[in-house]
Amino acid sequence: MRSFDYTHTVLFEETNLLGNVYFVNHLRWQGQCREMFLKRYAPTVLDDLEKGLALVTTRCSCDYFEELKAFDEVTIRMMLREIGQSRLTLGFEYHSKGVVVATGFQQIACMRKENDRMQAAPVPLALRESLNL
Repeated sequence: MRSFDYTHTVLFEETNLLGNVYFVNHLRWQGQCREMFLKRYAPTVLDDLEKGLALVTTRCSCDYFEELKAFDEVTIRMMLREIGQSRLTLGFEYHSKGVVVATGFQQIACMRKENDRMQAAPVPLALRESLNL
């Protein structure tokens, strides 16, 4: 997969009293990056979400190297790390001012509700194809 880039401008509400970005926002940005990718490259998956598909984040992480503060521009770069029958792992790099300021990953399980229980579901074909651009 080629990488998918999502650029975000840090807002005051994302910072703490010291003026740097509160750590949980990096994880929020992973989700925003993933959603913008779906909107642009796999819109039929968004339709599938309306019909019972669930993309469940089972693990996520972020390692921080540099601090960000209000009005810094940060580009979150998403890449496919691994794909299986019903799971995928996405890697993330956070770039600001020409430096990698953080890295992270998300492991996502594709699920579908059947008989009031969540069951593993195959990664949708549209998502597989869009991740292998």
